[in-house]
Amino acid sequence: MGQSLPKPALRPFLPGDLPRLVDIYQASVMELAEEDYSEAQREAWAALADDENFGKRLAEGLTLLATLGGSPVGFACLKNNEHVDFLYVHPAVAGQGVAAMLYDAVEKLAQARGATRLTVDASDTARTFFERRGFTSQRRNTIPLGDEWVANTTMEKHLAPSEARTPSS
Repeated sequence: MGQSLPKPALRPFLPGDLPRLVDIYQASVMELAEEDYSEAQREAWAALADDENFGKRLAEGLTLLATLGGSPVGFACLKNNEHVDFLYVHPAVAGQGVAAMLYDAVEKLAQARGATRLTVDASDTARTFFERRGFTSQRRNTIPLGDEWVANTTMEKHLAPSEARTPSS
């Protein structure tokens, strides 16, 4: 008889989590984006986590962690209540619903804070994930990272206003 996997839990980001989130981010970029970006592009992208601004961005936004057995396995960051600034999971848990759980929580928080839309600059790897959640492409972007150029797509999803989600009498 097989054992069931533990269910992920959510909690807020704490400054002490930063080293583990750097590891998750870099592993995610290097392994999960392998089919969509060259090794040089992925190395330049992963190196963004080595900058002190990485931790500042996580602290400035509303950052949630998904944990398994108390250990972080993914994270998402909502910036200015309407921009998904980060959504990364460790490759070991990819495809197991962790990213979906993180995204759903971020969307609910954005709606609770009055957001009427969400935006994301989705990598080519993540684009389908966001399309499945109702996002539409707005424009392609080319971002310079060191000596490399990395493309992504700005996407948008319109959210139902708070009053439209509650049944009326």
